[in-house]
Amino acid sequence: MADQSLIGSKLSHGTIDVEKGRLRFFAKAIGETDPIYTDESAARDDGHPALPVPPTFLFCLNSEVGELSKTLEVLQMDLGRVLHAEQVFDYHRMAYAGDVLHFETRVSDVYDKKGGALHFVVQETRVTNQKGEHVADLRSTLVERRG
Repeated sequence: MADQSLIGSKLSHGTIDVEKGRLRFFAKAIGETDPIYTDESAARDDGHPALPVPPTFLFCLNSEVGELSKTLEVLQMDLGRVLHAEQVFDYHRMAYAGDVLHFETRVSDVYDKKGGALHFVVQETRVTNQKGEHVADLRSTLVERRG
């Protein structure tokens, strides 16, 4: 079981290339119809230097940087009892196809509710681009049912 001694601990970090083919696939998968996410000319006409990263795609990239099984092992959480409770995105600048993004995830909080029947772990991820610019902060909360 994760405890408050883990607050501040690094869970994962890594770098990943943003590929335009994956951006197009993701946009199609989520039903995004704005052509700036699939057509480079439309993106440039709208003032973007390349295809922009669709909202929530950073979650997908972060999941590739950090392996869930390793995270749950460090947090001492049982996958069969874990639910993804919350996901929050705070964007600071756009990311684009061709960017190289760095993700660093740390434990930011650990707490219980319902007399310990629900155990929560909050993770925060800082995303920067190849220039060291702050792109986004992601916050994800996992909850483990106990009892």
